[in-house]
Amino acid sequence: MTPTIDVRDLTVTDRCDRCGAQAYVRAVLGSGSELLFCSHHWRDNESRLRESSVSIQDQTARLDKVPAVAAFDER
Repeated sequence: MTPTIDVRDLTVTDRCDRCGAQAYVRAVLGSGSELLFCSHHWRDNESRLRESSVSIQDQTARLDKVPAVAAFDER
C-alpha cells in the first residue's frame, strides 16, 4: 500500500527538524516519515535527501515573495 503524502502548503507553524526555524522544504522518505527543513539546512542536506526521498516539496521560492513589510503571521 502506498502511503498518502500530505501536499498542503507549509505554514509558519511548520518548523525545521534541525534548528526550529520556519520550514520551507518537506522531504518524505520511503517509510512515509517526513522531514522538515529551513532553507539553510535544506541546502546542507539536499544531495543526500534527493537520493533517499520519495517526494520533496520545496517552497523556498516563497522566501523571495515575502514583502518588505510582511503580515504578522509571516514573521
